Amino acid sequence: MASLLLVLLPPTVRADSHNDLREIEAIHDLADRDNTAALQQLRAYKEKISANGSTYANYSLRVELLKTLITILYDAGKNKEANATNAELMQLARAHNDGDMIALAMIGEAFQLQDQGKFALALVKLEETQQSLRDSKDAEVLMRLNIAFGTVHLAIGNFDKSLAYCLEALRLTDQIPRRRAQARLYRMEAISRLYLNMHNAEKALETANDALSITPKIDSPKTISSLVMARGLALTDLGRYAEALDAYKTVLQIATDAGMPVVAATALGNISDYYLRVHQYDEAEQAARTALQKAEEIGDPFAVAMAKANIGFGLAGQRKFAQGITYINEAKKYFMETGSKSDMESLLSEIGAMYETAGMHKEALAVVREQQKLSDELFRSDRARAVATLQEQFNAQQRQKQIELLARENQLKDAEIKNRQLQQIILLLAAVVMVMIGIVIFFLYQRVRKTNEKLREVNQQLEFHAVRDPLTGLYNRRSFVDLMKSRVILPEGERREDSLENPDCLILMDIDHFKNINDSYGHAAGDVVLMEVAQRLRSTVRDTDMVLRWGGEEFLIYSPRSNPAQLKNLVERILRVIGEASVDVDGVSIAVTMTAGFISLPFSGIPELVCNWEKALQIADMALYLGKVNGRNRAYGVSKLLIAYEDALPVLDHDLSAAIKAGMVELAEVHGPVKVQISNVVGDAAEVKCVSPVAQ
Repeated sequence: MASLLLVLLPPTVRADSHNDLREIEAIHDLADRDNTAALQQLRAYKEKISANGSTYANYSLRVELLKTLITILYDAGKNKEANATNAELMQLARAHNDGDMIALAMIGEAFQLQDQGKFALALVKLEETQQSLRDSKDAEVLMRLNIAFGTVHLAIGNFDKSLAYCLEALRLTDQIPRRRAQARLYRMEAISRLYLNMHNAEKALETANDALSITPKIDSPKTISSLVMARGLALTDLGRYAEALDAYKTVLQIATDAGMPVVAATALGNISDYYLRVHQYDEAEQAARTALQKAEEIGDPFAVAMAKANIGFGLAGQRKFAQGITYINEAKKYFMETGSKSDMESLLSEIGAMYETAGMHKEALAVVREQQKLSDELFRSDRARAVATLQEQFNAQQRQKQIELLARENQLKDAEIKNRQLQQIILLLAAVVMVMIGIVIFFLYQRVRKTNEKLREVNQQLEFHAVRDPLTGLYNRRSFVDLMKSRVILPEGERREDSLENPDCLILMDIDHFKNINDSYGHAAGDVVLMEVAQRLRSTVRDTDMVLRWGGEEFLIYSPRSNPAQLKNLVERILRVIGEASVDVDGVSIAVTMTAGFISLPFSGIPELVCNWEKALQIADMALYLGKVNGRNRAYGVSKLLIAYEDALPVLDHDLSAAIKAGMVELAEVHGPVKVQISNVVGDAAEVKCVSPVAQ
């Protein structure tokens, strides 16, 4: 549509439009070398074209200007002005019903949500944008959409998805109309950083070096600085600190000359990190404080957090632990609040090393455990096995090279020995044989030891993931079944008295109307609700109780050796903890209640050989269903049998309602919290009553 209207315009207008677009592109190219000068020129140019009317040609020009201005403002650290310009682009695009440009502005809004640490909402925004672009052919907008998806997934630790989106963005750079080389280099830089987060420094360095080999073809210090920074980070991870420091200083000089304070702050942070690694703690603190000043000037919360972390480590290295921990905790709080799992995992690793160096082994162990838990979330067992296999192959190659080197050395020794007397030859040959045997035995021992260590690590990871739900961290169905298999069931007549006085308890729960939550707020919000419910359940029960995710929105609590008199109180407390306070998802309050069914094990004195845990759980499930039928937000518990179990079980096995109506069982009812709508009622209340079979 835009190209058609441009054709219908008079030749002089079309020529002016093309000249204007070339001028904007020239300013964009200038930003690669001098961001400050480019920003001044573009602001002046915006004022110039704003006074030229509102023809469609002027619209196309204004769109290109706003897109370029947003990029240059972000590089200048002027995030508020960049966000305001993005809002201006959205308003302009909507006025002209331009779907592609509306989508581009929505991508900008998603980046703003990500900067605020609202990753779930950012993904919702991007998925909405993706739906609007199903029929789009605009390669630039599609490229930016993939960049945004890749960035958000990287922040929350979904490395595989992030890599897929980054590679798709790289492919789309061949289809964009302008600045293809710069765009391609930026995509390669993003992929290099992704490899760093995946702990593959060799691949990260290789990608950065490949990109830098292309840079002589373009005059773009800004692009080069990003690639050199990525190269420096990879060199740091590989322990090549001197080369990394040279890279960071090069980036700092480029950023200073080109007017890019964001890049300068990052470079200073990395320089501080270098000094920490080589134990020059005074220099590390000073560099980090300079980085903090720049980060605060540009209003970059992530850069502020990184600078504070480095200040803290620098102070700790100078034995100023109290001051250092204050700064480190501020950085840790930021990463926890924003959900930046990858950065949080790296920070915990450094904190653990700091405590270990200081001889604070108890604190170091606690941090290492916290880091290991987070690392398990980021790297699943299959990826860990793959990395272990690759590492073992690398180690095997290194060992083979060492053996070959030793063999060549021995051949030279043999050649020298032949020139000596026969007796010396025999003695030396014997010595060489002993040395070789010792070397072989040593390497075999080392190989077995390392293999065993790898196996232990893999087995630990497999063991964790075999019994835990990946989303909530609760035990899973398999872990409960395994526990029940190992549970000792005594024959009838040999039951302990305390098994009847303090039986085990099964509480089966289901989140009410969970499908509505997913449909109304999205699956990301549903996941937040599941995690919050899991946390509340863990905080409500005893340490000896087992909380597990039974499946979907269903949870199960196994409470061994519980007090029957306190069972209804426990169920009431669970319903109140879940239902009284809504779940906050990025500023949106979601009301959550649960319906439950509960039963003791053994049930009503019935031998478990007759009514085992599976039958008991089936009865609790029927009680849960009865709660749903009667209005939800409540729990029904099958308290005891009122007739002989031989007569009751055939009915109770498949129809709880019939058993209740026939007066076979006693039912306990627990109501969840209810909002009372009368003005003189102060708060919510939970009602607990025991319902007789006659009442049912």
